[in-house]
Amino acid sequence: MPIRNNEIYVDGKAIAAPTSLVETFETMRAHHGMAWIGLYKPFDHEIDAVAKEFHLHKLAVEDARTAHQRPKCDTYGNIMFTVLRPARYEQRTELVHLGEIHIFTGPDFVVTVRHAESPDLAKVRHDLEKNPTQLAMGPVVVLHAVLNQIIDEYSVVLDEIQTDIDQIETQLFDGRSRPTQRIFKLTQEVIAMQRAVGPLDDVFHKVVAWAVDHQVDEEIVRMLNDLRDHTKKVVETVSGFRAILQDALSVNLALIAQRQNDEMAKQAEDVQKISAWGAILFVPTVVGAIYGMNFRNMPELSWSWGYPLAMIFIAATCGALYVNFKKREWL
Repeated sequence: MPIRNNEIYVDGKAIAAPTSLVETFETMRAHHGMAWIGLYKPFDHEIDAVAKEFHLHKLAVEDARTAHQRPKCDTYGNIMFTVLRPARYEQRTELVHLGEIHIFTGPDFVVTVRHAESPDLAKVRHDLEKNPTQLAMGPVVVLHAVLNQIIDEYSVVLDEIQTDIDQIETQLFDGRSRPTQRIFKLTQEVIAMQRAVGPLDDVFHKVVAWAVDHQVDEEIVRMLNDLRDHTKKVVETVSGFRAILQDALSVNLALIAQRQNDEMAKQAEDVQKISAWGAILFVPTVVGAIYGMNFRNMPELSWSWGYPLAMIFIAATCGALYVNFKKREWL
C-alpha cells in the first residue's frame, strides 16, 4: 500500500488514522491538527493530491516523484524539503543498501515519501507517540525524530563495516588469506556510503537555519544541533574507513609482492642446490662414461692401479666441488 501510517495529531495525541488522503485533509482541517502522512513508493495521483493540498513547490514534487536525488535541504517559504539516503548493511554479502526518503515539513504537516523500506518509520512514530508533550511541539519534532532514526541506522551500518575491517586486518597478516577482493569490494561500499553521508553537514546546517528563522522552540533547535554533531562524527568515521581500506589495500599489495619475492628466492635457492648436486654428480658420470665405452685398446684397462686411482679422482673432485658450493651457500 502506498499510504502508510497516516495519522492526525492534536496536542500531541493521535485522534484519527484516515484511510485515504481526502479523509486526512478533511479531518486535519476540522480539528486544526497536525498531519503526518507516510507514503511508500506513491503513485503520481497521490503525490499530486498532497502537493495540491499543502501547496508544495513543483520542483520539490518532481524530485519526490522521480527520486535518485543527492542528500539536500531546500526551503520554499515556510515549507522545507529534505532528502536523505538511509542505509542498511547486509552482513552476508557485505553490501550497503542505500534507500531514499523525501520529507516535506510545513507549519502543520509532515509528509514522508520513501523509496525503500529503510528507515523504520513505524518505530519512530511509536516512540514519538509515547511522548505527547514533545510531539505537540510541531512538525519539526517529527523531522528531528526521522533524521535521528536515519543517523542511528548509519551507526549500525558503520559498526558492521568496522567488524569487517577488523577481520580484514587480521587476514592481512595470517599468511593464509588473500583479502584483496574483499578489500576492494568493501572499499566500493564505503565510497557509496561516503556519497550518502558527505553532504549531511550542509543539510543539517540548513535545517537548523530554517528552524531558527521560523522561531522554532529553542529546545528543538538544540536537539537539531546535537544531531548535527552526530552527523559530523558519522562523516568523519566513513572518511576514516576509506583511508584505512586504502592503506589496507596498499599493505596487502606489498605483502603479495613480498610473498612473490620470497617464493622466487626459494625457487632460486632450489635451482642452486640442484645445479650444485648436478655438477658434483657430473664428475663420476663423465669418468664412468669414458670407461664404459668398452674399447679393446684403452691403455688404462690393463693397469692394476687404474680403478683405485679413478675412484680417488672421483672422490677428490666431488669433495672439492662440495666444499666450494658449501662456501658459496649453494648447499
